[in-house]
This record gives sequence, C-alpha cells and structure tokens, in this order.
Amino acid sequence: MIEFIPYILQNLINALQRGSFYAVISIGYSMVYGVLMLFNFAHGDIFMLGTYIGFGIATLFIALFAPFLPGPLIFIATVVITMFLASWIGVFVEVAGYRPLRSAPRASAAITGLMIGIIFETSILILLGAKRLSFPPLMESVAYNIGGVYFTNVKILIIILSLLLMLALHAFIQKTKWGMAMRAMSYDFLAVPLMGVSLNIMAPLTFAIGAGLAAVAGILYGQAYPILDPYMGVLIGWKAFVAAILGGRGSIKGAALAGYLLGFIEIFVATIFPSTLRDLIAYSIILLILTYRPRGFFGMEHSTKLRL
Repeated sequence: MIEFIPYILQNLINALQRGSFYAVISIGYSMVYGVLMLFNFAHGDIFMLGTYIGFGIATLFIALFAPFLPGPLIFIATVVITMFLASWIGVFVEVAGYRPLRSAPRASAAITGLMIGIIFETSILILLGAKRLSFPPLMESVAYNIGGVYFTNVKILIIILSLLLMLALHAFIQKTKWGMAMRAMSYDFLAVPLMGVSLNIMAPLTFAIGAGLAAVAGILYGQAYPILDPYMGVLIGWKAFVAAILGGRGSIKGAALAGYLLGFIEIFVATIFPSTLRDLIAYSIILLILTYRPRGFFGMEHSTKLRL
C-alpha cells in the first residue's frame, strides 16, 4: 500500500497534464457548436498552427532577448502574442470558410472545416518542410521528488495555467454581456439573432476565443512534448472532439470534464494494459458512457432533436 499510493499520485499528475490539453482544445469545439450548431473540424489544425506560431515567436525572442529577459517573461510574451495571432486566424476561418455556408447543409460546413485543416497542414509543409522541429524550452525544467512522486515545474505550470484559462473563460461567459449572448445562442441560436444579437459579431468572437485557447494549448504541448509535426493536430483534435461530444452540446464545463476524463483513461489504461490497446479501451469506455448518456454529461434535452 505504501508503494501503491505514490504510483497512483504519479499517474494522477500525468493524467492531469494530458487531460489539460484535451480539455482546453475541446472547449473550442464546444463553444462553436453551442453558438453556431456546427463543428469546426479545422480546430485541431488551428492547435497545430498555434504551436508552430509559438515556435517561431519563441525562437525569435530567445535569439533576441535571452541575454536580457528571464525565461518566464519570454514565456508570457510568447503566450500572449501567439494567442492574439491565433485568434485572428480563428476569425479568418469563420469569415472566409464558414460564414458563406450558414444557409448551406451542415455537411457542407463540416467538409469545409476538413479542407481548411488540410490547407493549414499543406501550408506548413510548403513553408517549413516535413522535417520535425523541436520546440525550444522557454524556462528551465526543475524536477521534484516528493514521497516518491516525480514531477517538474513545467508539468505543474501546464496544469495550473490550463485551469486558470478555463476559470477565466467561465467568468467571461457568466459575467459579461458577450458571454450572456453566447449562452443565449447556445440555448436557441435561431431566436436570439432576432432579438438584436448580431451573429456576425458573436460568431467571429467565438472562433477567436476557441483559436486562442487552442494556441495556448499548443505552446504548453510544445513544452511537454517538444516535437512539432504538421499532422500533430489531427489525432489530438479528434480526441478533443470526442471530449466535446462526451461533455454535452455547448457545455464548456462538460467539455473540460470530459477532456480530463479522457486524459485519465488514457494514462491509467496504459499503466495496466499494453500501450497499443490504449485508444481501443479508452474509446470503448466512452462509447459505453454515451450508450447510457447519449446527450453527454451536461447536454440539454432538446439537443437530441438538432442534427448536423
């Protein structure tokens, strides 16, 4: 029992780190679907693009300011600038890709999202090539050992910053007029525009917030797993999409909870079974949950009547 407790705590910390990525990215899926009733299938590649933007900014800042600025300050500047640039990418995706298709069948919008993702992937391949890049460490990694549980300051930073971002988003949704409009449109996205809420403002804002969060997740992912690949957003994006479905239509807290749950399942399954069975067992568990809760954790009852 004495050795079992550190083993559980070790995997718990690992699961919190992995779940943080899924939770932050899945919120973007959930927000867009809640407001516009469509899934942004380019969201995973926006995460990838944000990682590459963060890579470029971090590399530039380290080359120019490393002798003068401490690592944490460079990290903060990289996060803020990358989040700003990625938000405008989200706005561009909505205006150029999805806005012309608002009256089209939802399947057309879904295909458009996939094509936008392919354009992003191909653009990275053309500009930077297929060679994998290494994300530069923005702060010195310090390892700790408390009672046989090993963790680093970077891992704790990832967990805490992800939680702070989700709490800040929750406050924005609950306390601001834009957040109130988002919640109203999530409840009835057809009636709310008739009451004076501009869809042409709320839609880009929703995409911008989701893209900004995905970019921050990309930087944090680059600090934990520093290998960059043009296709890195595909698998992570689909897993975050599954988390958004499991959380319930348009539910931010549901998406966050499901993201952490998926991270926990993956880590603890890999500690018991061969890693090759990780995704099979994880998705089987999620399928079992959705069998008994088809609307997800916090999906509204009328959401089952809505179709893509």
